[in-house]
Amino acid sequence: MSEAAKPTQGWVVYSIGSKPPWLLSIFLGIQQYLTMFGATIIIPFVIADAIGMPVEEKALLISTMFFVSGITTLIQQSPLGNRLPIVQGGTFSFLPPMFAIAGMVAAQNLGWQVAIQQICAAVMFGSLFEIVFGYIGLFGLLQKLFSPIVIAPTIAMIGLALFGIGAPWMAENWAASGITLLSLILYSQVFGRKSKLFMLFPVLLAVLTGWLAAVIGTATGWIPIGNPANVTGQSELIANAPWISVRPALPFKWGFPELTSITLAGSIGMLAGFLASMIESIGDYHSCARIAEAPVPTARMISKGLGAEGLGCLIASIFQTGNGTTSYSENIGSIGLTRVASRRVIIMGACVMLILPIFGKFGATLATLPRPVVGAMFVGMFGLIAAVGLSNLQFVNMNNSRNLFIVGIGLFVGLSVPAWASVAPMPFTGPVAKVLGDILWAIMSSGMAVTAIVTMILDNLLPGATSQERGLDHWKTEASEDAWAKAEAEWAKL
Repeated sequence: MSEAAKPTQGWVVYSIGSKPPWLLSIFLGIQQYLTMFGATIIIPFVIADAIGMPVEEKALLISTMFFVSGITTLIQQSPLGNRLPIVQGGTFSFLPPMFAIAGMVAAQNLGWQVAIQQICAAVMFGSLFEIVFGYIGLFGLLQKLFSPIVIAPTIAMIGLALFGIGAPWMAENWAASGITLLSLILYSQVFGRKSKLFMLFPVLLAVLTGWLAAVIGTATGWIPIGNPANVTGQSELIANAPWISVRPALPFKWGFPELTSITLAGSIGMLAGFLASMIESIGDYHSCARIAEAPVPTARMISKGLGAEGLGCLIASIFQTGNGTTSYSENIGSIGLTRVASRRVIIMGACVMLILPIFGKFGATLATLPRPVVGAMFVGMFGLIAAVGLSNLQFVNMNNSRNLFIVGIGLFVGLSVPAWASVAPMPFTGPVAKVLGDILWAIMSSGMAVTAIVTMILDNLLPGATSQERGLDHWKTEASEDAWAKAEAEWAKL
């Protein structure tokens, strides 16, 4: 067995198959989930504000997101998943198509309930695609279509397409948002190099710092009543929230979606979000196995992981998170810092996430986070997502003019076409033509969809680059089912 397959002889304290004491496993599991608190809080804020959801319902949406994260993590740890020690949670990949769907609903003045119904319907449709893609094993057949030339700009568009909600939200109170953004920079890039606490939780600590600044500003009168950073009256929301509520566990709590032209159009556009999410997850699987000192994931494991994520997205659409679920890179970083890669630990953390959202005041407290603080987090987190996407170009020969052309045009049309589609009149009339037009407009309104389509077509049709120059050799592994079988046998003896 290779050195990477040895479970406990090395750097990791608790390997994938090891079983720490139950109480210790619970606390270690909570620590794993703390690393993804920041992102999991931010996503419901984006969704709720995009569709005009009342603050009371926003609290429920936050609790639902955490509840679903617990369920989907357990699915990934079951025989239905790849059983890598990786946390599942909300994904930023679905936000651009979510905005497109919210825009179509708003244009018809249908209300926020219809908006979240239609968003969840689109996620449900995409989840079926991912389930089939994963469990049938199409990844092995189609992976050559998605070189890093396609992957890099597509993921980068997740962050770049959301530029319109960063500074505008910060501008609602520059003091609170500026303190938050400065804190994020200092905590992650300065203090994080010297302190494990700041390295693990820079997002969470920055949110708390901005929140505290808003509370102090409100108490001293520096932030006037009515300003979005003013927290006056927020305690009333928390006080009115029930101690115990089972609503996060209720399916279709905001109504069952009706099949309309928006449903079909939004579902097609949402596929771009699923494509980006799957690409990210494949990279996360490799990173998780490597840092956990496990064998390289096999094609079968990757396929099962994607199938399990599809099941997770289906569950998320049923409980109506307005989003889906995917693997969390933050959790992988936590494994590297804590040297804990035990499946038992991840399972215990997931169980805690099933219980915590049942306390109604949990979601209500998080819902009081001021918008300028959230806007500052957008700037830092969405910018980082764009950079992470572009980092995939390190596997590509960017001295090749053909590759430069494809990446450049992919990024530009991903920004330019949605800008045009948002103001251009709908040129289609008639029932059938309108449905086809809605589908086309949903695709063109999503920067990710446009970028993915353009780069995939050009990269697979234009000559002038070898497989190595396209970065496809990066996907080649010597993964072995035997290596995993031997590793599992060793872990079973612990």
